[in-house]
Amino acid sequence: MNVWEQYTPELVTDLYELTMAASYFQEGMIGEATFSLFIREYPPDRACFVLAGMDHLIQMISEMRFSEASVAYLASLGKFSSEFLDYLRGFNFTGSIRAMREGRIFFPHEPVLEVTAPIIEAQIIETLALNVIQLETILASKAARCVHAARGRGLVDFSLRRTQGVDAGVKAARASYLVGFLGTSNLLAGKIFGIPVFGTMAHSYVTSFEHEMDAFLAFARAFPENTVLLLDTYDTISGAEKAVQLAQMMAAQGRSLRGVRLDSGDMVHLSRRVRQIFREGGIPEVKIMVSGNLDEFRIQEMVDAGAEVDLFAVGTRMGVSADAPFCDIAYKMVEYAGRPVLKLSSGKKTWVGRKQVFRCFDNKGMMKEDLLALASESYPEAEPLLEVAMEKGRLVRPPDNLQSIRERFEGEWSRLPLSCRELKPSSHFPVRISHLLQSLDDRIAEERELEEVKGKKVSSSG
Repeated sequence: MNVWEQYTPELVTDLYELTMAASYFQEGMIGEATFSLFIREYPPDRACFVLAGMDHLIQMISEMRFSEASVAYLASLGKFSSEFLDYLRGFNFTGSIRAMREGRIFFPHEPVLEVTAPIIEAQIIETLALNVIQLETILASKAARCVHAARGRGLVDFSLRRTQGVDAGVKAARASYLVGFLGTSNLLAGKIFGIPVFGTMAHSYVTSFEHEMDAFLAFARAFPENTVLLLDTYDTISGAEKAVQLAQMMAAQGRSLRGVRLDSGDMVHLSRRVRQIFREGGIPEVKIMVSGNLDEFRIQEMVDAGAEVDLFAVGTRMGVSADAPFCDIAYKMVEYAGRPVLKLSSGKKTWVGRKQVFRCFDNKGMMKEDLLALASESYPEAEPLLEVAMEKGRLVRPPDNLQSIRERFEGEWSRLPLSCRELKPSSHFPVRISHLLQSLDDRIAEERELEEVKGKKVSSSG
């Protein structure tokens, strides 16, 4: 079997998820549990997150089964009873999921996913849920900042060659397209998701010819309708002058030079000089793309400095979210067998019970505040963000297409306060806790502390 064919979702998990599940099974614990998935804190310079990966996750959960090969592997570990392994052979997710839709903007401590299912089922999917949502969300959030910094100029994903694995590269292409990138250089992502693909040439192509102009002419012959030249292999200004000569030759044949790419040097100065050369040569419409160690900060600097750029090709720093490569994401049980539960660990406290996130807007339609409340509460003037995605193990709606997710994100971003869109945010969006949730949380915390005191007294008297 090809090693890649063994990447099955039922084993995308940590061992302790299955050891806990085996113990639940042995103890006859079949009660319904609710788990919340949320991010605890902002990474540096962040004021919001963009949700991505949810449809993919829910689809995988709905299709999750333990194959004979997976069960045989687990049996080989010598840790699980034959009865539990038989249970896994018949496993399928029978619970319900409420989730925010992809493209939504959210904030720390807000659950983007709540899973309610028999405790074994809800526990087993923990690692998968964390892995999928964290990666795609952190990438979409980074890419959204790049889109904002570009101020209407186009962006293309060039990150595949340095992402943390093939899967991450595909997800980076999807996440960036979701928030407004024009496309990707990644052909696999283009095939899977229908994302437009972009590409030019490498320096090796130019150096394989004896003369730079020979390379340009050959490329134009091969791609007469999509001729994009890399100008900086030797000297950017000289390359630009050759591009004008080629464009004039193409014009005589009824064709046109589509664009050029700059990949090194002082991009602000060079882009202005290249544009000047193009204007003087009668081809001001030729697009100028820049690439090379770009992120939202560098893009903003270039735009502020007046760079003559039409397209930014954003690679490594976006594809690995270089300044914030992970987030403090958690999947915690908040209810079991009808009993609210919470974690009180220092710095890792959770909010009890099944919840809903309500979004409130001002009279101009801008986001004003979010309200974290119990799922049973109702606020008719606010928009509830968690929607039913699965019920009794069945999908209740098809996955959203990428275009509708892009439109949802665009609507969300346009209503986000300006202070939360800044690359160095001056404030954070207000998330208020409802009175009922706070009261329930305080009561359960107090009861838990009393139980601890009683336990210590019994222990000391023994």
